[in-house]
Amino acid sequence: MKFLHISDLHLGKRVNEFSMTEDQRYILARILDIASEESPDGVLIAGDVYDKPVPSAEAVELFDGFLTDLARMTEVFVLSGNHDSPERIAFGGRIMGASGVHLSPVYSGTLAPVTLKGDIGEVAVYMLPFVRPAHVRRFHPDEDIKTYTDAVRVALAHADETSAERRVLVAHMFVTGASRTDSEDISVGGADNVDVSALAGFDYVALGHIHRPQNVAPGVRYSGSPLKYSFSEISDKKSVTVVELGGKGEVSVRTVPLTPLRDLKEIKGTYAELTARDSYEGTTYRDDYMHVILTDEDDVPEALGKLRVIYRNLMKLEYRNSRTSALGRVTAPEAVRERTPAQLLGELFVKQNDRPIPEEQAAYVRALAAEIWEEDE
Repeated sequence: MKFLHISDLHLGKRVNEFSMTEDQRYILARILDIASEESPDGVLIAGDVYDKPVPSAEAVELFDGFLTDLARMTEVFVLSGNHDSPERIAFGGRIMGASGVHLSPVYSGTLAPVTLKGDIGEVAVYMLPFVRPAHVRRFHPDEDIKTYTDAVRVALAHADETSAERRVLVAHMFVTGASRTDSEDISVGGADNVDVSALAGFDYVALGHIHRPQNVAPGVRYSGSPLKYSFSEISDKKSVTVVELGGKGEVSVRTVPLTPLRDLKEIKGTYAELTARDSYEGTTYRDDYMHVILTDEDDVPEALGKLRVIYRNLMKLEYRNSRTSALGRVTAPEAVRERTPAQLLGELFVKQNDRPIPEEQAAYVRALAAEIWEEDE
């Protein structure tokens, strides 16, 4: 049995104030072409269909057309992610399921599989939408649920039984060890980490949430987003994941590349160097989404407007020189991710007041962070 695995469409997204709708429409058409060529038994969409819980009419119309075309070819499984409204994704699910479009219901304490019949037996497909520990505790108050790993393990333990030997899970979460980018909405301090051991018992786990395509364990994979949504993804190769299930335990995974309408590119140099013809002639820079890094020691007057005459889709302009380095404007996002919210606020307090945050206030911040991010103090 063959599946296509995609995720993190983020329809309606804007990157550096640039609308990505035209690019998304283009890449969805390429995914439809791949689905037509591959003829899968199902397409797994592992969450973050939209970029906002209340998507724009344009984004809804775009997904409606994509879903309609997919449903003419095969079964479709649509999961809600942390950017989606579970209720909006679930709307009409019981009616649409009869037409082969399976929408993940709002989590209600159990998971019911959709069973597909293949040449060598049945495959049960389970959908686990993005859930927090509080969501799962609401339905299983007697379970010991403190972390996201606990929540996922309990949620899967209460999934409906199936007679199908082969099982597939579609889920939206951050599995510990996955390589992140700057465009994901991941909680600071790693509170939402899920240990891969919680996903045992499935032949294939189709994950969403992380935008970089990667395997995190045998049979556990992120398909990645179909487009690059931050300049931290410049070197990433976007693709559609093709999964084929043979007999029990026989899983093969391959990818089909996706080429965008416009790529994200980064160039660095002085203003004089980057405006010289040999810097852009013979390249796609005039149409690509660009991050330009100027190394001039002095600011160039109206540099953004001038550079956009050449680089029409210039998204981001910054200076990197001795002055900006001294001011500490170039930072490492990875270093920030490793700190908890309380640590970050404590560091800000020191910078503003030249003294550590009082312990009474620090304790209040830790308690508030634990409540918001559902993490231990």
